[in-house]
Amino acid sequence: METIEQLEKRPWWGYLGSDLQKLLATSEFIYRAVESWGVDLPGGKREFSDYSFVVFPAAKAYEGFLKKLFFDLNFITEEDYYGKHFRIGKALNPSLPKELRRVGVYDKIVQHCQGEGLAEKLWDAWRLSRNLTFHWFPNEKNAVTLPEAGERVEMIIDAIDQSFKECNIK
Repeated sequence: METIEQLEKRPWWGYLGSDLQKLLATSEFIYRAVESWGVDLPGGKREFSDYSFVVFPAAKAYEGFLKKLFFDLNFITEEDYYGKHFRIGKALNPSLPKELRRVGVYDKIVQHCQGEGLAEKLWDAWRLSRNLTFHWFPNEKNAVTLPEAGERVEMIIDAIDQSFKECNIK
């Protein structure tokens, strides 16, 4: 997983704003701290059963980034951006029929940002690094190992990277 110093050198770092930067930095800090622990955890175990808590701050930063990106590209309205009803999952889900996709953001990304590759990457990062990290379902134990948590944070960083390049963000 990248260090905060490496992230600060990315061309998009300033685009995020300090609140989103702090969230990414928090995930990086938690990952490094947990990785360095050599002590017994509660119950005498050497590891947690789920490291989703490492991903949470980065997933929140990703949500903020996507809303900002969609707003700056005029894919969503000011009301969507500042309101509490816009759902990124509905906007990005390629499985939903086009008429049910909220404001057609997935399709707008395909048209504006050099094809379907980025739209798929944004959706995959959302689904794996946000939805499957946050939600619990009785028949799906979506526990995340520490290496998987690092991979999911990297997936978010890669999605931001590719968005910044392919959508020509300045």
